[in-house]
Amino acid sequence: MATMNPRRKSLSVTVGNVTIGGTAPIVVQSMTNTDTADIDGTVAQIKALARAGSELVRVTVNNDESAAAVPHIRERLDRAGIRTPIVGDFHFNGHKLLKEHPACAQALGKLRINPGNVGRGSKRDPQFAEMIETACRYDKPVRIGVNWGSLDSDLLTRMMDSNSKLAEPLPAIEVMREAIVISALASAERAVELGLGADKIVISAKVSGVQDLIAVYSNLAARCSFPLHLGLTEAGMGSKGIVASTAAMGVLLQQGIGDTIRVSLTPEPNGDRTQEVIVAQEILQTMGLRAFIPMVIACPGCGRTTSTYFQELAQKIQGHIRHRMPEWRKQRQGVEDMTVAVMGCVVNGPGESKHANIGISLPGTGEHPVAPVYEDGEKTVTLKGGRIAEEFQEMVERYIERTYAPISAAAAIATPAAPEPMAS
Repeated sequence: MATMNPRRKSLSVTVGNVTIGGTAPIVVQSMTNTDTADIDGTVAQIKALARAGSELVRVTVNNDESAAAVPHIRERLDRAGIRTPIVGDFHFNGHKLLKEHPACAQALGKLRINPGNVGRGSKRDPQFAEMIETACRYDKPVRIGVNWGSLDSDLLTRMMDSNSKLAEPLPAIEVMREAIVISALASAERAVELGLGADKIVISAKVSGVQDLIAVYSNLAARCSFPLHLGLTEAGMGSKGIVASTAAMGVLLQQGIGDTIRVSLTPEPNGDRTQEVIVAQEILQTMGLRAFIPMVIACPGCGRTTSTYFQELAQKIQGHIRHRMPEWRKQRQGVEDMTVAVMGCVVNGPGESKHANIGISLPGTGEHPVAPVYEDGEKTVTLKGGRIAEEFQEMVERYIERTYAPISAAAAIATPAAPEPMAS
């Protein structure tokens, strides 16, 4: 495995019970797609996202009804024991909504301000200042969230005009990238001038292209010490969105850039919003940056494994782990670091199983119908018959009981809500 570059040094920002930046783990966040004025629907989705592992959840605050709903949403979540901070997403009229709904400002854990959408011309600075003053009044951190789809048009025009006068003008895309960085940094500096502490600011600079994201964040990381929120602004649907997000953020995270991430997947019709949380967790876990759930290592199959038996077993084991993880996490310390191997034939099966904490090597086509199990590198038993899956699951349970120390009652109370079981 490639050696990770040291994590970029950044300021530490506290959002409710979550810390972004500094030496804190990289934070996973998500956003609802409900109408925030629909209190029941929004509470239900925040609960699902939080239980899946989202450590911050952003909601749209775009009108009086949604602003008025936020305190009720916070109260309902508190009653349910969901401590996950809510981030308010403001565009165009945020200064008015925060002024007219002080309970909304009080209930939010953080404000997201888009410098390109706070006002045009002479209105921009006063309206930006109103939002920053509200953040100062209620002691709330702010994400300065630039988006190239809503970039400050006055700034971009000035920079394009200046570039056109150069003897050798830069490509337009380079000017746009620089404008994104300038917008973010200038807005953060203005917020500090208005009285917001530098330790209350997180920056994001979202674009939809992989190479653009890498270039913009590399530039930002070199020019400031604010914590950085990573994510493509419109990653897309399905595998395209997952691949694009992984490609872009993987490069930056490998360079030590990024303090919090969101995978902005477009869900399938009636799809599960929590998928974006699972993908974000898997990016961090597969890169060795955080651990959320035991990893199941399973081979892809080949001509040696024409039977689907090992695929079905891998699916059963993964489903069993996701189902049991909430209880394991409450009861056993460090279980999320465990690796489980489910392999399909004798070529790599025994070796991979030995590398895992616990692993099983299933018989490939033409091999003897037996499945050796390895624990911590040593073969312990050979399973046979029609209950291999169930017997292996029981062995995983016993392995966890023997290997991972019980969490004390006091520690269990302080442990954050564990992810709910998800479909494999």
